[in-house]
Amino acid sequence: MILGSGHGLGLAVFPLAAAVIAATFAGLLAKGLLRRWRWHEVAWLLALAMFAAASAAMFFGVVRGWRPADFRVYWLFGAVLNVPFLLVGEVYLLAPRRWMGHLSLVLLLAGSAFAGWKVWAAPVHVGPLAASLPLGKDVFGDGSLPYRLAQFYSLPAYFLLLGGLVWSVLQMKGRRDLRDRATGTFGIAMGATIVAIGSGIGAAFHVVPLFSVSLAAGIAVMFWGFLRASRRHAPAAG
Repeated sequence: MILGSGHGLGLAVFPLAAAVIAATFAGLLAKGLLRRWRWHEVAWLLALAMFAAASAAMFFGVVRGWRPADFRVYWLFGAVLNVPFLLVGEVYLLAPRRWMGHLSLVLLLAGSAFAGWKVWAAPVHVGPLAASLPLGKDVFGDGSLPYRLAQFYSLPAYFLLLGGLVWSVLQMKGRRDLRDRATGTFGIAMGATIVAIGSGIGAAFHVVPLFSVSLAAGIAVMFWGFLRASRRHAPAAG
C-alpha cells in the first residue's frame, strides 16, 4: 500500500497552529468549568477538543503524508461531529428547560457512536491520500455513508445554529440582560460560518493555509462568542 510522503513543515505549521489555538481555548474553558459547571460550556469544550484533534490529525497528515487513521480522525471530529456539538451547547444556552439540552446531548452521543463506528470501519481509497488535503468524497467514495454523514450531521446542525441566533435576537428585544447571550450566539454562528466557508474553499482547491487559517480564525471568533454568551449580570436595581 502506497501512502503519501508528506508535504513539509511549511504547510504543516498552519494546521499545527490551529490545533494549538483550539487546545488552548479548550484548556481555558475547562479551567472555567472547574470553578462553575455549565452544561452549555461542556458541549462547547467537547467541540473545541474535536477541533484540536481534527487539526492535529491534519498536521500529521500534511507533515508526513496522510494515513487512513489520520483522515478518519480529521473527518469524524472535523467534518461530521463538530458543528452538532456547537448546536447542543446552543440548545443548553437557549432552551427554556435544561432537560431539552440533556436530551439533545444524549441523542448526539448516540449519534456520535454510530458515526464513529461507520467512519472507522469504512474502507478508504488510498490514492487520494497523496494530496495535501484529501476530500472525503475521494477517500471514502462519493455517495458513501461516511462521506454523507458530514452532510447529514453538520448541515442541519449549522442551519439550526443560525436559527438559534435569529431566535435569540428576537428574544432580546427590550431585554438588555439578554444582549450578551444574543451577541455570543452571533459570535458562535459567525465563527462556524468562517470555518465552513474557509475550509470548504481550502479543501476544494487543496489550499492548506487557507483551510487552517480560516479554522483558527473561526475558532477564535467562536471562543469570543462562548465567553460573551456565558457572561452573568446582576439584576438591575428596581
